[in-house]
Amino acid sequence: MLTLLKIRNLALVDELVWEPEAGFLSITGETGAGKSVIMGGISLLLGERADKGRIRSGETQCSLEAAFLLQSTAHIDPLLEEAGVPPCEDGELLLRRSITATGNRQFINNSPVTLQLLRKVAGGLVDMHHPEAHRSLTSQERQLDLLDAYAENAPLISAYNAAYRTWLDARAAYRELQESEMANERELDFLRHQVQEIESAGFSADEVNGLEAGWQRARNASRLRDTALPMAQMLDGDDASILNRMRQLVRLGRELERLDADTAKWLSPIEGLVDELCDLSANIEDYVDNLSSDPQELARLEERIGLLDTLKRKYGADFEAIQEHLQSCRDKLAAIDNREEKLAELAEAERARKAELKVAAAALSAARKKAAPKLQEAFLEHARQLGFRQSLFEVALNPLAEPGPHGAEETDFLFGPNPGEPLKALRLIASSGELARVMLALKSALAGQDDTPLLVFDEIDANVGGEIARAVGLRCGSWGKITK
Repeated sequence: MLTLLKIRNLALVDELVWEPEAGFLSITGETGAGKSVIMGGISLLLGERADKGRIRSGETQCSLEAAFLLQSTAHIDPLLEEAGVPPCEDGELLLRRSITATGNRQFINNSPVTLQLLRKVAGGLVDMHHPEAHRSLTSQERQLDLLDAYAENAPLISAYNAAYRTWLDARAAYRELQESEMANERELDFLRHQVQEIESAGFSADEVNGLEAGWQRARNASRLRDTALPMAQMLDGDDASILNRMRQLVRLGRELERLDADTAKWLSPIEGLVDELCDLSANIEDYVDNLSSDPQELARLEERIGLLDTLKRKYGADFEAIQEHLQSCRDKLAAIDNREEKLAELAEAERARKAELKVAAAALSAARKKAAPKLQEAFLEHARQLGFRQSLFEVALNPLAEPGPHGAEETDFLFGPNPGEPLKALRLIASSGELARVMLALKSALAGQDDTPLLVFDEIDANVGGEIARAVGLRCGSWGKITK
C-alpha cells in the first residue's frame, strides 16, 4: 500500500504531505482545489514524462516522493539488484523525482536510476483509472487479461506463450524455405566460386600466423645476415673469440680447483656458461644458414600475402572470418542440395509444434470456459450493489480460426445495464459513468487475484448521485485523510 506521498511545488501545490491509511480514501473538493495534482504527482512518480511547465510558478524545482509498503518484493528486488540499486528493506520501496528547468532526476531507494528503470519497477504498483482510462476496459485484449487474472491462468498462459513462440519459429522456418525460389544457376555458381576461391588458396592457420614474419625475414635477409655473422664471429671465430677465451678460463679454473678444492663452489658456473654460449653460437649459425635471399622465395611470400589480403577484402577482416564465410557458403550449398529433404523436416517440425500448441490452447480454453460463468456471477453481485440492480453480463468466448498470441479465442464482455435492453459489447457503451462502475465491479470481483498495491479512481462519482453514489462509496470501503 501507499504509505507516504510528498509533493512540493507541483502546479498550484506548494507542499503536500499525505500519509494514507489502509482501505478506501476519498479526496473531495471543489474544482480547482488541486485534486488532480495528486493524480499528476503519482503519475510522475510512476515514470510519466515531465517538463518544466509542471513546476509551480516562481519556483525552480519540483520534487515528489512516495513510499510503498509491499507484501512481497520478490519481483522488484531482482530488477534493483541488476541495476545496482539497494533492495527494499522490510518491504518498503521509496520512489523520488526531482524536476528542474534543466532536467529531471529520479531515485529508487535513494539511488539514482534511469527513467526506464523507474517505469519498469513502478509499473505494477498503481492501477490508475480516470474517465477516459475506463475505455481500456472496452479492449478485447484487456478483457481477456481480466478473465485470465480471475481464473489464475498465469501458468497456463506461460505454457501457451512458450508453445506459441516455438510454433511461430517453426512455421517461419518452413515458410521461408517453402516460399523461396530455388537458387538460380548464377547464385549457385557464385557460391561455388567463393568456396573454390577460398579452398584453392590453401591457407592454414599456421601459415597465416607465420606469413608476415617469414616475409619480413626474406625481405631483410641481407641485413639480418650482416648483423648475425659478426655475432657468430665474436662468439667463435678466432683465437680471440669469446668462446676460445672462455675455454681458457675453464682450463685455468680446473687447475685452480685442483690446487684449492674450496674454489669449486664459485667456479662451477663457468662450464655452464660455456655450454650456453656454444648453443648460442650454433643457433646463430643455423639462423644464418636458413636465411634465404632467394628473390623467388620473396616473390612467393609477397604473392601469398597479396592473396590473403584479397580474401580479407572479399570475405572477412581476418583468417577466422574468412573460414566462417567459407563454412556459411558450404552450408548454403548443402541446404540447396538437400532442399526437399530439409523442407520435409521443417514441415514435420511445424506440424509437431502446431499439435503441441493445440494442447496448450485447449488447456487454456478449458480454464477460461470454466471461469467465465463464475466471473459473470461475481461481477453481477458487485454490479447490483453499484446500482445495476437488473443488469445482465456475459463473458462471450469466440473461437479464432487459428491460434493467436493470446490463445485460441477472443473475448467480448457483453453488458445490459437496464431491463429490456439487449446485451451489448462494452465498447458500444458510451457513458463514462457506467464504464467507471463496471470497472469498479470488475475490480471488486478480481480483488482476490489483483496484487496491485494501489488502485486509483479519478472521478469515480462522475454522472452518479443519490443512492448510486452512496453505493459506490460503500463498495469502496472506509474514509481516509490528508494529514498536512
